[in-house]
Parts: sequence; C-alpha cells; structure tokens
Amino acid sequence: MKTFPAVSTASLIDPFGRRIHYLRVSVTDRCDFRCRYCMSEGTRFLPRAQLLTLEENARLARIFCELGVDRIRVTGGEPLTRRNLPWLLERIGQLPALRELTLTTNGSRLASFAAELHRAGVARLNISLDTLDPQGFNQLTGGGKLADTLAGIEAAHALGFRRIKLNCVMLKGVNQDQAFDLLRFAMERDLDISFIEQMPLGAAENLEPPVNFCSSEQIRADLARHVELLPTTERSGGPSRYWRIAGSETRVGFISPRSRNFCGDCNRVRITADGRLLTCLGREQATDLRLLVRAHPGDDAPVKAGIREAIATKPRGTDFAQLADGCQPISRAMNATGG
Repeated sequence: MKTFPAVSTASLIDPFGRRIHYLRVSVTDRCDFRCRYCMSEGTRFLPRAQLLTLEENARLARIFCELGVDRIRVTGGEPLTRRNLPWLLERIGQLPALRELTLTTNGSRLASFAAELHRAGVARLNISLDTLDPQGFNQLTGGGKLADTLAGIEAAHALGFRRIKLNCVMLKGVNQDQAFDLLRFAMERDLDISFIEQMPLGAAENLEPPVNFCSSEQIRADLARHVELLPTTERSGGPSRYWRIAGSETRVGFISPRSRNFCGDCNRVRITADGRLLTCLGREQATDLRLLVRAHPGDDAPVKAGIREAIATKPRGTDFAQLADGCQPISRAMNATGG
C-alpha cells in the first residue's frame, strides 16, 4: 500500500496563508474538438518546439511534489492527442508524495487509452460531455462524434477508475434543457457530474451573446423539478460545490466562476503547455518555467526558487463577473490555459 509523508515544512504557502498543493499540467494546447465555448475559429496552436517535452513535464511534476504538491491533474487541449502521454503519466504516478493523479479529457480517444491510463496510475477522470444529442454534440464540438465519447466513458467505467466525473458547460438556449438528462445518465452509472458556467476567458467568449449565460442557480432550479438536491460539505480539491441525491452514489457539482466566486480557498496553480506557471486563472501574470528548466538542466534549485517567487505573488483571486463584463479582458483561451 502506498504511504504518504506528512505535509512538508517546505510546502508552498501563498501571501494569504493558503497551502498550494494542487497542480494542473497542460501537455498540449491542441484538441481534436473545436468547442465553441473554448476556442475561436481562428485559433492558432503553438509550434511544437515551444511545448515542454514530456521529460521536462516529468521533472517539473517531481519538483512540485518535492515542494509539497500532492495532487496533479493532466490537461490540455486534449491531452490524449499528445504522443507518448502514458509514459509521462506513469512517471508522475510513481512520485512518492503524490496522493492523486487525474486526467481531464473530451473522451474522444478514451476507449483506446483507458487501459493504459489505468495501468499508469490515473485514479480519476474528468470527461467533458455537454449533451447526449448526437447532432447537438457535433455542433457544439465542431465535428466531434458523441458515440466516440460515450464509448470512452463506458470503457473507463468498466475498468473501475476510483472516480469518473462528467463536466458539462451549460449554455442557455443550447443545452440548458438537457441538464436532467445528463444527470440521469450519470446516476445510472454512478458517475459524478459537474455543471459549469462558461468561463469568461479568451476570444471564444465573444462567440456567445450574454443571453446564452446560464447560472448554476438556474440549473439547480431546473434539476429540483426532478430530484431533491441535498447540500454537502464534500470537496474534490477543485472549485466544485457538491450536492447529493438520496439513494444515489452520484455527486452533483456546480462550478460558478461568474455567479459565485471560488477564489477564497484556492489551492491551485497551472503550468501551460509552453511552460508558463499561472498562479491565477483570471490573471495574465506568469513565470517562464520552460526558460528555467532549460537554463538549469542539472540543477533544480533555481527552478524551485522561481516557483517560490511566483507563489509569493499569487493574488487573492479574480472577480470573474468583472471579466465577463469586459473590465479585465483575458485574451488567453481555455485550450491555451489548461482545464
């Protein structure tokens, strides 16, 4: 049985006393979908030479764990488009201090990779699923096939991952009326599900007029016509606020960047595919870790110093409602940020 060390005295503590122990690592900004809420039609992907190598990702994961990180989520873009990704996941999964390794995916390639991910030590999967209507799915994802994602979900479910959660970005007039269908799908399989307000980031934000915004409160009201949602204090480490349904194993989460700020207890930082360390989802400030790891290939001390300096300037948070109103525009789209 894997045992975990006590919280390190070298833990990363931000200026507001929060221990940063959750790292999200984007391995690519590329994706085989073109979801309308994630990227614009004119999105240009990074040249491959600008991406961190898998070896550099593995090194940074180790360094962060030595600094007190115990949870890592691998994201994209679509991470399963990155060649040899299972190699990286296996190495991250073997880090002694790591308590949980999670992968976020759109599920399109999951049926082919699920067994490898399970063997590599991935404990939890987050799978994007915004609709169960094949035509609507094709339109929302810019050409994706619902059958591929459903096959990935079923393959993962059969393997017995510790937790599988569906992520559903809700848009008024697009898929709001399908919230209960998605919940029922999750309940039938004992999967968790999170309903997400559209993030006000990137040029893709302008693709949807304000009338498409659908609040978490509205989705809860829609679901309450079918089931009784029971509040709970459960947390999964991220920004979801969870509810339960009597007699069901499914946890129902709501991620509400616009209507309910979740910054107060933030324990997370992100590394983008090109190696920028983002200490806040809603801020552009970043530390170039790619520069540091390549300048010091055999010495972790300068890299750790750069990480500590970044954490020392981590802001309290961001008012995403102001971002949505265009007061603090962020041009960085979600595919370039990492989920």
